[in-house]
Amino acid sequence: MARRRARELAFRTLFQSERGGTPVLDVWRQVREDAADEQDSEADAAYGEDLDTSTLDFAQTLVTAYAEHRAAVDAELAELVSGWSFTQMAQTDLNVLRLAVTEMRFGPPGPPEVAIEMAVRLAKKFGGEESGRFVNGVLAKVFRRLAEERGRDGDEVGR
Repeated sequence: MARRRARELAFRTLFQSERGGTPVLDVWRQVREDAADEQDSEADAAYGEDLDTSTLDFAQTLVTAYAEHRAAVDAELAELVSGWSFTQMAQTDLNVLRLAVTEMRFGPPGPPEVAIEMAVRLAKKFGGEESGRFVNGVLAKVFRRLAEERGRDGDEVGR
């Protein structure tokens, strides 16, 4: 499964939703249609990963989870990102963080380290010079919090 591509589609959806003030699920429908149209293009071949049903399903799972848990995700980020408001933060960084926290807390089961690594890569690809470092620092706090919660509860958290 091309999860890297799925995360990029989900990121694109969150970013476009934020920029356009359009509900995230409405943007997702358009992104999904656009991605399907691009499937046979040369740009897709250059991407290096096929756009298949499992890729779209994973992206949809992330987007839907974010739409359902946006308030909780944003509350956690607001608490952990000291010294920055959402309006001051680069929108690329904010939406990469939103996607990663959604995946770590509400996405399909998987190692949070993978979600962090993929978020750092997205931040480096689409963000500014310090985006990767910033995203990694914030997500390290989320990771520690998850580990503490698991230690108290003995269960998977957020799933």
